[in-house]
Amino acid sequence: MKKLFAVLGDPIGHSMSPVMHNDLFSFYNIDAYYLPFKVKSENLQDAVKGLKAIGAGGFNVTVPHKSKIIPFLDEVDELAASIGAVNTVVNDDGKLIGYNTDGPGFLSGLHTSFPSIDGKRVLIIGAGGAARAIYFTLAKERPAVIDITNRTLEKAQSLIEACPYTISSAAKSIAEAGKQIEEYDLIIQTTMVGMSPRLDEKPLDLNNLRKESMVCDIIYNPLTTQFLHVANGHGARTQNGIEMFVYQGALAFEKWTGILPDIQRMRENVLKQLGGKTC
Repeated sequence: MKKLFAVLGDPIGHSMSPVMHNDLFSFYNIDAYYLPFKVKSENLQDAVKGLKAIGAGGFNVTVPHKSKIIPFLDEVDELAASIGAVNTVVNDDGKLIGYNTDGPGFLSGLHTSFPSIDGKRVLIIGAGGAARAIYFTLAKERPAVIDITNRTLEKAQSLIEACPYTISSAAKSIAEAGKQIEEYDLIIQTTMVGMSPRLDEKPLDLNNLRKESMVCDIIYNPLTTQFLHVANGHGARTQNGIEMFVYQGALAFEKWTGILPDIQRMRENVLKQLGGKTC
């Protein structure tokens, strides 16, 4: 009997996770399948109980349930608990354990182009759930500084105060961060600015960007946002959201199956669905 895996979210029709994971189950001859389920917030507890009752092997969690799901799990990993969000759940002999592979997925993808952030100066744009996962994960990697810029300065400051790890950080306004952009070795864009319908917008000014800097945008549709386009024009190295998406999925797959899958196969599969190439 095939083992069920799933992704819970609302909306969910846009998710590429089913295509990615079903291809991996087939490639590794694992008798399993992966389905998307649109679950409203008021039905989340019932959905979790149902998946547990039928013995689902595990599932992913996406917007808007990453934080809301925590009370319905039996156990939560230390990093996921500190972030306050779960995106991967493993059914361990009837015990549902929550993890967050978003931050580690970003870090693994980053390492393909930026081997170490030890001693580096980092700027994160945004203070939402993705920024939180990335910030907490990178804070353990010994960077010199991780500053956060956000339209609402109070939200950036709250994120800094919530971090359980010792790190030098400052909350900066968008204007201030833009003027000081040359100070950073790594700039990470985590907001929705650059996605439809805001395709022509950038979250901050890059006029003073150094070509030695690395610029990341966790958006992968479009593959090259206006932000990355401008960064490319300055000669900086860039990375879109494909790597984070693929690696967070790979880490989830490994937790479910014990197999770290073929990253290149996953990358090519996602790019095929998007109809493009990485920048």
